[in-house]
Amino acid sequence: MRLTPETPEVRVPRLIGLMAVDARERAEARGVLLAAPDRPDFPLTVVDYVVRQYPPPGSEIPRGAVVTVWFDLGDAEGGAGVREPRLPLPPSGGLRRELDEPGDPSEVLRTVRP
Repeated sequence: MRLTPETPEVRVPRLIGLMAVDARERAEARGVLLAAPDRPDFPLTVVDYVVRQYPPPGSEIPRGAVVTVWFDLGDAEGGAGVREPRLPLPPSGGLRRELDEPGDPSEVLRTVRP
């Protein structure tokens, strides 16, 4: 454990992208505590990655203050969920305009040849 000088204020470390175990070690080295509202078993969490934190990195907070971290983006904030339909819709034409309608294949060949 790395000890920091005893100052009343510390800078919040960047925890986003770190595994839970690494985030705890970095926070402890900087003199801040961690809380994770989406993980009741936070002390046992090891390999989940931090996706958000508050206060943001670089903020000055009192030594021993709590930094809140989240490990899951949740339903309303992104993640892998459904991405379609996209709005606004793409303009008509494009590839759809290039495709022939189903029908007799010989008609398609006759229209392609000069």
